[in-house]
Order: sequence, then C-alpha cells, then structure tokens
Amino acid sequence: MAKRDYYDVLGVPRSASEKDIRQAYRKLARQFHPDLNPNNKQAETKFKEIGQAYEVLSDTDKRKSYDRWGHDFEKIEQARKAGAGSGASGAGASGSGPFTWTSSGGSGFGGSGFGGGGFGGFGGAGAGTSTDDDFLSDLLGRMRGGVGRNGPARGEDYDHPVSLTLEEAFAGATRLIQITPASGVPQTIEAKIPAGVSDGQRVRIGGKGGPGISGGAAGDLYLVISVRPHPRFTREGDDLTVPVEVPLYTAVLGGEVLVPTIKGSRLALRIGPETENGQRIRLAGQGMPKSTGTRGDLYAQVRIAMPKQLSDRERELFEELAALRAS
Repeated sequence: MAKRDYYDVLGVPRSASEKDIRQAYRKLARQFHPDLNPNNKQAETKFKEIGQAYEVLSDTDKRKSYDRWGHDFEKIEQARKAGAGSGASGAGASGSGPFTWTSSGGSGFGGSGFGGGGFGGFGGAGAGTSTDDDFLSDLLGRMRGGVGRNGPARGEDYDHPVSLTLEEAFAGATRLIQITPASGVPQTIEAKIPAGVSDGQRVRIGGKGGPGISGGAAGDLYLVISVRPHPRFTREGDDLTVPVEVPLYTAVLGGEVLVPTIKGSRLALRIGPETENGQRIRLAGQGMPKSTGTRGDLYAQVRIAMPKQLSDRERELFEELAALRAS
C-alpha cells in the first residue's frame, strides 16, 4: 500500500510552520496513542504513521528533501552522495514486517558501486550517458523491487511505539520488545532507552529490523517514544515547570518553601518579599538530562494560597492593613 503524504497525515498544509506541525503532531499522537486505544490495531497503525510524518517534517533538512523527492528522499539523497565514491551499503527493502516500514537508516547500494560498473552520472566513471532521470528511475526501481543489480540489499527498518512516564524519560528505562522476524520464530530483546528522551524521539536498536536480502545487512528497529503527560510537571525541551503553593504571608514577607523535583525529592527555595502570583523562579540544573551530560532547569511557578477560615483577630489585622493602604 502506498504511503500517505506526510502533510496529509498530520492534517497540515505544505506551508505549515514548525509550530503548526508540532501542535498537529501532539494532538494526533494523544488521540491515537496505544494506551488510550487498547487492542485497536487501526489506532496503533495511525500512531506509527503520525510519528514517521513528524520525524521528517519537524526536521528542516529532511523536510526540504522530502518536499523534493517524496518518501524515498533518504535513499535518493544517500545514493546521490555515494555515486561519487566506490560503493555503499544496501538500500532498504520494502515489504511486510512485524512493525512499520520506514525509510530511516537506509543507504545506497553495495557491490561495485555506482562509479565503476557502467552506472554513470554523479561523478561516476561509468558510461557517462546516464542522466539524473535515468539514475532516479533505476534507483527507485531497485528500492521498490527489493534487490539491487549491483549486490545485496539491506533489510527493512521497523518502528515500535513505546510509552513512558515522565519519570522514566528522566531516569531512562528498559523494555522487553518481542519481534517476529522473517523466520517466523519470535524473539524477545531487551531495549535500553536513554535518560532524557523526548516525546516523538526515535531510539535506534541496530540490526534488529528485517533480514537482509542476498546476504545484505539486517535493518534496524526504532523505538518511537511517547511521553505521557504528567499530573504535576510540564516539560518544555529540557526544562521542567512545577506549581508551588506559597502562603500569602510568605509571598508578602519572603521566606522559604519546598519545591518538588521529578526525582521525588524536595528542594528548599527561598523567595523574596512581595513575590507575585504566577512568578517563575529558576532552579538551575534540576530539569531533564541532556546528551551533553548536563541537565535542563526546573522552574517553580508560584501559586499564592489565600488563608482560609480567618479568626476575628486576623480579620481585624487585614482591615487595618487595608485602611493603611487606602490612606
């Protein structure tokens, strides 16, 4: 079955901004998330399709290539680059598998390479009579047929959705994934998900995709990450925000409050006098892990808690304060 246009998948026009694409993805990912649609194969397929579309359209370079070449853009771009050299690994074979076909991770064709075997164009040393159209026609035919004339073909890549809590995304997680390769014998693999992964990210498990053709390398397995919304923390990139209740008296006079962290601990935070409701106070390095080994920030968002059930004396004092402010 032919792949749907990625813009149609997300329901956005081709002129959509990065923000429009991100918002459309988040809305659809939540709607079709497997956790919200148990035992619904149609929703699971839709969820995978949405993830693939977002991965391409959210990346500026991939989006430009996709706009030019369509779904085969990665293999075409890689093959064009490989054409100047002496060879590359096999292209991904299309076909059925335990998960979803994806073009990610694909590459050019192996064997004698484009340059030396009568395959002209793109810097090759072949017959020299091939045009870009000839090249693309031959290339697309190979990719769709599965086996290249110049050698073995790389196996297809598989996508598998993985749902995480925000705590698991913070600390990293392990999942047991069962796949059924072409041999028909189910395999269970232990997949380690690194700390700091984000919603929509794809984690590569090398060599666990479809088998290669004619001795080609196996494809890869990609875990498509979905991070469930947290009841308390919100995430923006590598930063986290958490609401913190602050008594009215503390907000007016200043003082110390406890701020919860995603690790489950609490940090003491001193706030200044006359702190306003909604104010965000930064706690550096207390956010999500980054690939650089550092961490994002945690922001405590002040929510002033009004006093309840005032005593007569407390009410008198507030009346005195009101009179002072009015004078």
